[in-house]
Amino acid sequence: MSFQFQNRAEAGRLLAAKLESYTGRGGLMVLGLPRGGVPVAYEVAARLKAPLDVFLVRKLGVPGHEELALGRWPAAGVCFFNDAVQWTPC
Repeated sequence: MSFQFQNRAEAGRLLAAKLESYTGRGGLMVLGLPRGGVPVAYEVAARLKAPLDVFLVRKLGVPGHEELALGRWPAAGVCFFNDAVQWTPC
């Protein structure tokens, strides 16, 4: 398996460079998802001089496919589904 980035910090720095026009905007906040997104979000927040917070979600997994997410259930109570996943429980 080959990756486009050396690590998540590098990915965050490259993303931040593309988002630089947002620097200094009022109300700007960078949210990072646990399990990999926080190191990326940290680099973005540092470059944009924005506060960083963690967005806690629970993965709705597909039984028998540990890494496949059917959707996400954030603490706010709104559920997001991955329409690209074709799965039926039967």
